[in-house]
Amino acid sequence: MEKKEYLGRSKNSDYERETATGNAGMVVTPHPIATDIGEKILKDGGNAVDAAIAIQFALNVVEPMMTGIGGSGFMMVYNKEKDEVKIFDGHVRAPKAAYPEMFLDEKKEVIPFRKRSTSATAIGIPGILKAMDEARKAYGSKTLAELIEPSIEFAEKGVAVNWVLSDALENFHYRLGDEAMVLFAPNGRRIREGEILKKEKLANTYRILQRKGIDAFYGGEIGVGIINVLKELGGFMELSDLADYRITVDEPMWGTYKGYDIASSYSPSAGGFTVLQILKILEDFQLEQYDVRSWEKYYLIAEAMRLAFTDKKAFFADAEFADLPLKGLFHKDYLAERRKFIDFNARNSKIDFGNPWKYDTVKQWDVVRQPEEPERSETTHFTVHDRWGNIVACTSTVEHPFGSGIVVPEYGFVLNNELTDFDSVPGGMNQVEPGKRPVSCKSPTIIFKDGEPVLTLGSPGGPTIISSVSQTIINVLDFKMNLKDAIEEPRIFTPMGPHIEWEAGMDMTAKGHLESMGFAFNDVPHPIGNVQGIQINPGDGTLFGAADSSREGKASGLNEEDY
Repeated sequence: MEKKEYLGRSKNSDYERETATGNAGMVVTPHPIATDIGEKILKDGGNAVDAAIAIQFALNVVEPMMTGIGGSGFMMVYNKEKDEVKIFDGHVRAPKAAYPEMFLDEKKEVIPFRKRSTSATAIGIPGILKAMDEARKAYGSKTLAELIEPSIEFAEKGVAVNWVLSDALENFHYRLGDEAMVLFAPNGRRIREGEILKKEKLANTYRILQRKGIDAFYGGEIGVGIINVLKELGGFMELSDLADYRITVDEPMWGTYKGYDIASSYSPSAGGFTVLQILKILEDFQLEQYDVRSWEKYYLIAEAMRLAFTDKKAFFADAEFADLPLKGLFHKDYLAERRKFIDFNARNSKIDFGNPWKYDTVKQWDVVRQPEEPERSETTHFTVHDRWGNIVACTSTVEHPFGSGIVVPEYGFVLNNELTDFDSVPGGMNQVEPGKRPVSCKSPTIIFKDGEPVLTLGSPGGPTIISSVSQTIINVLDFKMNLKDAIEEPRIFTPMGPHIEWEAGMDMTAKGHLESMGFAFNDVPHPIGNVQGIQINPGDGTLFGAADSSREGKASGLNEEDY
């Protein structure tokens, strides 16, 4: 791709680092070290699944505030030979002692979010390790020990703290527990950009996994370490919860948009559903007729987002615990009803969840409204395409920055706080129950045209994942942008309204028009999401990788001569 003048959404933008081309492989992650490790695995003969697993271990070293073995993930795998897409769902599950009222105090009032999200009871049974190992057994070609090895050196020798981790510590240090403070703020001073962060305890944990496999985590010595610290801090997870944990291998959520087939996440993630419903609501409006920064485009996206999010909050839960009204939610007559709320005159204050039940046969349930939470979760996303045409798109997390803030002593990794994705007010289908998975917004996505993949992408950002993924898709498919431009195009986010979060670069005239229509904007813009993606030329198979400038992302392309 010919280089052009480029201004990213971050002052740290680096077009050369963030983009790459290749004809025999591509790795895109939010951190250069993770990308380099993925590239090494591909050059050593590994496939996309091998590289993705190695990347996940690396990100635990370099992005500990976003992801790690104490968290969860959705690993979407496209296997070229079998022409199939599977999701290895390593989402957290609630321990056996979890119960619907666990986030209420003695007065039956919701416990303040910061308190409940940094509690040992907020920790779900981690699943990313088991998901990776099952994907490796199904499609991988290397041993787990081989895939862990590249990250051990970086954990032992240390890595330079980048601005992303430094900013996270500056903004979210209040989430850190005592052991986390020892790791990230030795001697009472938070580590700063450019300083070396060593993780000898994590390196030792990785060596245990190399020798003993993931059983050391799900019931062995690492598991004992997890349970011991949770018991000390008032948690109720047991070693048997770890031993009994199971992943699922799921079919993706499929949808269509303007002649493309889209595979995205399925329950317990509502991300795929919500992305697809936003696109289906917008499909008949022909967004491409408007300017990419017009008020009409922003207005249509905002209202479609509000319609889809109200449905998501009302009708989504773990499909193992509820029959989801998906047939009704995607019925053409239901979508037509939803589109009628969009009138181009003003923000529609009457937007709320609809009634998909009349187009479905599953049992109806009561909708219990939940309080809005001001804090946004964070996550990470990465993607790999190998020389055989296989693709992995993986979104993994410890939920909010630094998760629960609890680091496992002697083992050096952060534990998630993902049970806070359950409803805090019980009675609805997303209430806490033993063994249940909370609703997520993760949206790893692969898009096909005439049966061949043409785009893969995903993003972190809690509920903003959905806005980042859907708008990037729109920018590529409707406005025919190359992937990097599509990622950097300013995004908005408004799950319910009237407030709209926005990114720098948004057209101010369009913003003013939306304000006149009843929308309100945050005083200052801020980055929304962190999209990583790969665009595939259907003609010659050339790959174009692009990392979002809102972190220190890197894309690395491989050609046949690199092997």
